[in-house]
Amino acid sequence: MNFIADLLTFVLVINCLLLIFLVLVQLPKKDAGAGMAFGAGAADALFGAGSGNALTKITKYAAGALIVLCLMINYASAKSGHDNGANFQKKLQQKQMESTAPSAPAPSMTPAPTATPTTTPVVTSTNAK
Repeated sequence: MNFIADLLTFVLVINCLLLIFLVLVQLPKKDAGAGMAFGAGAADALFGAGSGNALTKITKYAAGALIVLCLMINYASAKSGHDNGANFQKKLQQKQMESTAPSAPAPSMTPAPTATPTTTPVVTSTNAK
């Protein structure tokens, strides 16, 4: 199911690029606008004189496909186990709980020192001259 979501995402990107191109090529209502800056006059030469209607219909279909693709990707990713970060949140909470939980001290490999008192002889010299 993850492959299907990836494939639909690729188709969505292509559809978005097509939609951007279609919006920029369309003829504006007046002779001013972003369409003229990006070659709206080329649409007449490419699609014919009545290209406004054809481009408008194609744009509507591309916009509808955009919505349908987004819904399909959401459904496919939900079925494939992509849960929008819920697993990440659970793992993060587990790590926080593990780091704050007190742990028992590790046993040492060296024996504990014994408390045997050591006495040092006190030497007093009395050399009277």
